[in-house]
Amino acid sequence: MSSAGQPPGPDDLDEHLGDDELAGDEAAVARGLKTSALVVVFLGLVAAGLFVILGGEDEAPPVTDTEVGPIEQRQRTEQAPPLPFVDIAAAAGIGFTHTSGARGDKLLPETMGAGAAFLDLDGDGDADLLLADGRTWPEDERGAPRGGRPALYLNDGTGAFTEAGEAWGLAAGLYGTGLAVADYDGDGDRDVYLTAVGANRLLRNDGGSFTDVTAAAGVAGPDDAWSTSAGFFDADGDGDLDLFVCQYVRWSREIDFALDYQLVGVGRAYGPPTNYEGAHPILFRNDGDGTFTDVSDSAGIRRTNPATGVPVGKGLGLAFADLEPDGDIDVLVANDTVANFAFRNLGGGVFEEVGAQSGLAYDAGGNSTGAMGIDVGDYRNEGQLAIGIGNFANEMSSLYVAGGDSWQFADTARVEGVGAPSRAALSFGLLFTDVDLDGRLDLFQTNGHLEQEINQVQPSQHYRQPSQLFWNQGPEARATFIALDGDTLGDLALPIVGRGATAADIDADGDVDLLVTQVAGPPVLLRNDQATGHHWLRVKLVGRAPNTDALGARVELVAGGTTQRRFVSPTRSYLSQTEPVATFGLGDLDAVERLTVTWPDGTVTEVELPGVDRVVTVAQGD
Repeated sequence: MSSAGQPPGPDDLDEHLGDDELAGDEAAVARGLKTSALVVVFLGLVAAGLFVILGGEDEAPPVTDTEVGPIEQRQRTEQAPPLPFVDIAAAAGIGFTHTSGARGDKLLPETMGAGAAFLDLDGDGDADLLLADGRTWPEDERGAPRGGRPALYLNDGTGAFTEAGEAWGLAAGLYGTGLAVADYDGDGDRDVYLTAVGANRLLRNDGGSFTDVTAAAGVAGPDDAWSTSAGFFDADGDGDLDLFVCQYVRWSREIDFALDYQLVGVGRAYGPPTNYEGAHPILFRNDGDGTFTDVSDSAGIRRTNPATGVPVGKGLGLAFADLEPDGDIDVLVANDTVANFAFRNLGGGVFEEVGAQSGLAYDAGGNSTGAMGIDVGDYRNEGQLAIGIGNFANEMSSLYVAGGDSWQFADTARVEGVGAPSRAALSFGLLFTDVDLDGRLDLFQTNGHLEQEINQVQPSQHYRQPSQLFWNQGPEARATFIALDGDTLGDLALPIVGRGATAADIDADGDVDLLVTQVAGPPVLLRNDQATGHHWLRVKLVGRAPNTDALGARVELVAGGTTQRRFVSPTRSYLSQTEPVATFGLGDLDAVERLTVTWPDGTVTEVELPGVDRVVTVAQGD
């Protein structure tokens, strides 16, 4: 959200609004500048890291401009194919509408939306859909409450869905925000953790119905917390799945009214998080017997401002990756208007926060951003991981790329073609995904403002905004990504109030479809109708219990001399979860040279392939 520190007026909602120095064509900046930019930012990171380590306020010192070297001119070598998406939500049987609870009081949770998850809940091999929902506020209820129960839709394998929430025992009563999916108890089916404004819930999958085991498991969290993104991963390397839960801000109805944000000419407004206190994330250790223990303190994930004693974090987006890689899974948190967190896993469930030192805490100018969605991917196919983060309006989306050191990143959004086209948008869900199956990860982000009346005070801004698709042109282009014209994207480019985003192949045709949630509106289910004829391979993993989905595994595919890499984790985007299936585009190649799975315990499987254009299931130990 906005990083303004005062009640927002026409210019205050977007603190970073300034001269449009980014209006030029990003594609005119060559790849030679990318390397120079890495060096420039790395020099600034050293100072930033020392500043934070020594206990300064949660802001980075300014980054000094440095003259860059000659620009290497490279031309774009390919044209993007038509990539039409069609919204089939209603036709597919999804009749859900999100409940925000808004009745005019402008309470902050009402505008933040909710997430969605694609998951194979019934074990039939296809991607079912679970949607989180808000609810009416108890103080505002007139008659029966509305919302408060997640919506469950089972997929018949063709992309047609049937509502099944009541049959599965999904109960109402919570102001839901996000979801986390995993087989936490190792019995072979997928369980669900629901985050909320208030206490969270853990629902155990008992083979056709859910059982609320929150109290017995000990994972409700504080009753007065506001939890956002969450995810399961093996934090301590013991084989079972622990649970990380982001917290946003210290919020209550009373605090919200006391701050009393106003929009000039409009009245009471949804205020930015800058005047709310932060909140600590929570790490629940899986004790292997169906219970969890809060180990946040001993794990080293609580960050406090030394001057005030107030928690630093304002977490919205969460992603896991083994950045080094050393077999220990690291944790990345997109924080709203404060420094992003990068928790380096030191082994044994102990973490070191290295956001500033690694270059992930701030943007290229040394500023914290209104960070929301987050994802990790090797979009260059060069072994250098990149971390994308969607930011507030008039802030570029961030694109942090690792250098020679896997823990040194530079924000290359400007030179990679993402910067200028993303700057006007207010971005939430963000995903790396190969939409055209050409073997290169593209970048998708969904957008939408907070204020319905924003256009009255900022003519350049709109409440409903089109989602964006940045097509990956390949390493020889002057900028890796190009923002595709909305005319070629079909319903993907329709203006919406986008929040969560998730991905799965819902219709078993090999390409990845997208779903976007909206505030107080229906989800948008975007069927991918690309017709490139490109070949593909999808890889499903079956790990040993207790980690039956093999979360944390790495899958590498070599074809045509190029190595593609996927890290198996559904936790990404904003409040959402994707299917835990690795999809590889092959372009015109009809053969794979090598497919390798590195399992979470470090063992390696070389997979013999019968061909391409198919789903391959690989079981650990085969």
